[in-house]
Amino acid sequence: MGENRQKDKSDDRGYQIGSRFQKETKYSPGKMGGHVLDLNSIPRPYKYYKSPLAIIQMPEPLTKGEPNLWKLLQKRRSRREYNAGRSVALAELSSLLWATQGLTAHSGDTFFRTAPSAGGLFPVETYLSVRAVEGLEQGLYHFRPLTFDLEFLRKGDLSKDLAEAALQQDLILDAQATFIWSAVIARSRWKYRQRAYRYIYLDAGHIAQNLYLAAEALSLGACAIGAFYDDEMNKILSLDGEEETVIYMAAVGRPAGAQ
Repeated sequence: MGENRQKDKSDDRGYQIGSRFQKETKYSPGKMGGHVLDLNSIPRPYKYYKSPLAIIQMPEPLTKGEPNLWKLLQKRRSRREYNAGRSVALAELSSLLWATQGLTAHSGDTFFRTAPSAGGLFPVETYLSVRAVEGLEQGLYHFRPLTFDLEFLRKGDLSKDLAEAALQQDLILDAQATFIWSAVIARSRWKYRQRAYRYIYLDAGHIAQNLYLAAEALSLGACAIGAFYDDEMNKILSLDGEEETVIYMAAVGRPAGAQ
């Protein structure tokens, strides 16, 4: 016990940073005041590219029927093996997008989504690397929840580059699509300051769990990926890594052996 404790104290700089992060983003009585929200500087809630290669309107998601939630929870697994020769239907991809960040209702200018977000600020953006989806060219896409469409950003199969950036995780090579989630930090930082980073990671977890359950409902496989080289992933998406940075990924595909 004493040896383990001593080892923790002499751990590398990465451990110290993680510990400092927890301590310095704590909420405690007496330290909550002093921050006034500037309503004139609220960051834009949606991201749009000026000149995408194309904009693809997504079909209606497959939300009919009554899959049993309890059975889906029992079946949920991280599925890492996919039938590389198969494709995913565009309607199935549409359903996954709606399940993760689809708009469900609104009150005034505030829109509610399928996954919760701290303060209703929704800092997480969704990118898609498409390898084999019916009706979509291979390439990189950006999802727009408000208009429920995809901005086509870059042509070509990026699965090899993504696999290398994700510490050579080969499951990406066979996946029909890879979800890549980034965070626009300012959206949460505007209200929560340094505490925002905690909430951003929680938001990403909510989104990923919705993807898992929707994939099970569609008889698809999903596997979340948290291990990747940050700079390499941001480079693939042309993100600066500071104001917007990749925080999470998930491979999605037709499970191996599925008919």
